[in-house]
Amino acid sequence: MSSWTKDAILKALQGVVEPELGKDIVALELVELSGEPGEHGQGLTVQVKSSNPALHARKRMQEAIHFALERAFGQPVECKVDVISLKTEDRTLETRKVLPGIQHIIAVASGKGGVGKSTVCSNLAVALAQLGYKVGLVDADIHGPSVPTMFDVVKARPQPVEVEGKTKIEPVEQYGVKVLSIGFFADQDQAIVWRGPMASRALGQMFTDANWGDLDYMLIDLPPGTGDIHLSLIQQVPLSGAVIVSTPQEVALSDARKGVGMFRLEDLKVPVLGMIENMAYFVPEDMPDKRYHIFGRDGVKRLADSLDAPFLGELPLLQTIREAGDAGRPAVLQTSGDAAAAFRAVVANLLTELGKDV
Repeated sequence: MSSWTKDAILKALQGVVEPELGKDIVALELVELSGEPGEHGQGLTVQVKSSNPALHARKRMQEAIHFALERAFGQPVECKVDVISLKTEDRTLETRKVLPGIQHIIAVASGKGGVGKSTVCSNLAVALAQLGYKVGLVDADIHGPSVPTMFDVVKARPQPVEVEGKTKIEPVEQYGVKVLSIGFFADQDQAIVWRGPMASRALGQMFTDANWGDLDYMLIDLPPGTGDIHLSLIQQVPLSGAVIVSTPQEVALSDARKGVGMFRLEDLKVPVLGMIENMAYFVPEDMPDKRYHIFGRDGVKRLADSLDAPFLGELPLLQTIREAGDAGRPAVLQTSGDAAAAFRAVVANLLTELGKDV
């Protein structure tokens, strides 16, 4: 049985692998020891940084560390084990290998479902492609993957491709955008019922096992709300920032506020690039000069101001946007009209926040 020296402790912990990064926690320099251990490790604190801040992931890491120490030093082990989140600014080159060829990765989120997040995300992606950028779109909304419908690729199936001796998934390309959706890997009528860890692993593979190549922008259509899946993705992928979509309705705004709060958590610190007010007003086809603020007026703008977040613009509630989505041709593909102009204006404001010229 080994004695509680620093070298012996670190040697024992070399058997603990960081699951998201695929290497042991000692090699990744994620371990910090403090205190003077007694006969059973009492007085010692083992602090480990985890790339996955979700509670279930941190508990599994704690269990793995206790098991490794008990195997090396015998039972009982009475040291303290703290598993904390690996902050973005603490990541080494070893932990930043995901998607190295992508310049900007932007999460598109909403506090609640039904606010048009996927419609907005799809149109933003196509609008960026229209400007000549190389664009990818990941449909990470496992509860309701609608991007295949909006891009008219419901029957498409990504094919395997060999890249540098490894088999990768080739994204489907449509309207100048590379697309991967969880919907490609399930029957259209099949409900996707996954627990958090399984969903996180499956979504992670759409980033690590796909042949994205070099892109200027990748947009991620997140599931609505906040939870383990969001935290896992945020930690796995080096986000440039997040965009929050909401209607001006008060019940949606309260959830949008929580969404902003999630990205600004101390352990995450993801910049909020801006907020978008969707369904800001309704314009009847037979009365194009009329505007009806069905869900309230300027709610998202006021919320953005109160949270010190940029306001990227408002999008109207138009029949043409709904029809375009159902037909699999995002509204921004229209050469003229209020819908296309509104989406392009939002993209222009987003690029300004990113320091880009339109």
